[in-house]
Amino acid sequence: MPSLARDYFPGKVRHGVGPLAALMRKNALQSVFQPIVDLRNGGIYAHEALIRGIEGSALFGADALFSAARSERLVFEFELHCVGVALDGWGRLQEPGRLFVNISADALVDVVQCEGCATLVQWVRSFGVLPRMLVLELTEHERVNNMDQLTEVAREVRAAGLSLALDDFGDGRSSLRLWSQVKPEIVKIDKYFTKDIAHHADNLQTLQALKQIATIFGTQLVAEGIETPDDLRVLRDLDLAYGQGYLLGRPALAPRIKVHEAATEVLNDTLVSIFPASGRVSRSGVLRGLAVQQAPCADLHTTNDQLSALFLQHAELHAIAIVDNGRPLALVNRHQFMTHYATPYYREVHGRKPCLANANHAPRLVERDHNVDELVGILTSQDQRYLTEGFIVTENGRYIGLGTGDQLVRSVTEVRLEAARHANPLTFLPGNIPISQHIERLMDAGADFVACYADLNHFKPFNDHYGYWRGDEMIRLVAKLALVHCDAKRDFVGHVGGDDFIFLFQSSDWVQRCEAIVQEFAERALALFDAPARLDGGIHAEDRQGVPRFFPFTTLSIGAVRIQRGQYGHAEEVANAAALAKHDAKVHGAGLFIRESVGAALA
Repeated sequence: MPSLARDYFPGKVRHGVGPLAALMRKNALQSVFQPIVDLRNGGIYAHEALIRGIEGSALFGADALFSAARSERLVFEFELHCVGVALDGWGRLQEPGRLFVNISADALVDVVQCEGCATLVQWVRSFGVLPRMLVLELTEHERVNNMDQLTEVAREVRAAGLSLALDDFGDGRSSLRLWSQVKPEIVKIDKYFTKDIAHHADNLQTLQALKQIATIFGTQLVAEGIETPDDLRVLRDLDLAYGQGYLLGRPALAPRIKVHEAATEVLNDTLVSIFPASGRVSRSGVLRGLAVQQAPCADLHTTNDQLSALFLQHAELHAIAIVDNGRPLALVNRHQFMTHYATPYYREVHGRKPCLANANHAPRLVERDHNVDELVGILTSQDQRYLTEGFIVTENGRYIGLGTGDQLVRSVTEVRLEAARHANPLTFLPGNIPISQHIERLMDAGADFVACYADLNHFKPFNDHYGYWRGDEMIRLVAKLALVHCDAKRDFVGHVGGDDFIFLFQSSDWVQRCEAIVQEFAERALALFDAPARLDGGIHAEDRQGVPRFFPFTTLSIGAVRIQRGQYGHAEEVANAAALAKHDAKVHGAGLFIRESVGAALA
């Protein structure tokens, strides 16, 4: 292994005859520096040193250089050479900021164990770089061979004043165990999770989960790969500490003093980002709360007489399961069995025979943690016997009790209602929970915004007259028009339920947008009425009291209230103010009604 003597780096390699070895001997490699930006104040937090070869050559980029190092069997020497080049370049620049340098975990372990941590620190100082300003960024080009050794080395390195970072977390090579044991001060999130995050709800949720892990481990996060203003705004509003990417600053020979103007504009604006919605109802709901009827069971040897006695002893049972060594095999319906048992001569002929002959040998088995979507098939199946005779409840495949059809309907309904609070199943728009969360984010940011509550006029008679299918089409029309006319980067569209919608505007031209929604709905909703109704100007239907009357075409009312900084304390108060504005809009018969003041909202 090469020595860490100051006069070795940059310097010669002891062996190697390939093109990379030649570049290293000529000191032809150089470092470029890319800024790592504090997303909370827009300042430069640090720079990462990245190695480059001769521009325009095949060995210019880092990937090509590392590939050559592997083929020339110079990986270890190349890694240390790159660290030396980075430290030398940074020391010559006399920059005061922090420097991130890349080194594999195994290379760091080898250096510290062979040379000692004190020698490593002395080597760093020889370049004019303070150890406390250096962050060793652990790369995962190779698997960590000995996690315990790395943990001990990390402790020594940290005690010597250097900091540690974990590179590209989430790229398939990095490990949560590595994070947990090494406890780096910084973890850099791979660009897979940050690229286009403004449009990927799953990645957004992953980052939120990683933030919680970072809090537990006392780690700060760096979001890598930031290239668009929309992604930067979302990451800023996620309250991530640091970011890195081309939008903030590209790698360059000279460190940046400030971030790109386009990024500064985003970091300093007051616009609250619109977090991407999942666009679907959660499919992960399970029936953990499913009520289980504790019930005795029969076995393969239980006779019809014995089964009859069980039913007489337990009058509440609708069925009895036949179980063998804990594994459910069949289900006997009470009504069907007792009907057969009461027929003449049944007891004399069949009483002592096994009851298995009277059982359903294909009972429905419901695992306690079954996915809801799998159970919906029971409710929609043409074979409705599972609703009448019930089903068997298992846990890890073993019998634990019985369930009834009405319990299943209730449990599925409860899970579906909870899912709808997150995403409306008809329009896939965000439901009550994300609506409230976005209002809270707007209020926490001190943003001025407009809360609108939209509702259809004369929708119930339309829905009753034409049926739910056409009624759903009308509701989806509102959702479609709202998404078309609202700015996806500034305005939030939520579906409370039924024909009620919430729009949260940050766009300055929100009045024109609302009026466009109202006007286009009035035009396009006509197609949902039949020809006679279009000629008459409406439909004849019963009102809520059952009295026949004439109803004009369905239209859209929007009540709006301007929300200013500090005006309300909770999201519920904002929603209530918008609901009052919607009420006024319907009373006044206006397409858009603006409720101007707090006093009006409380009147």
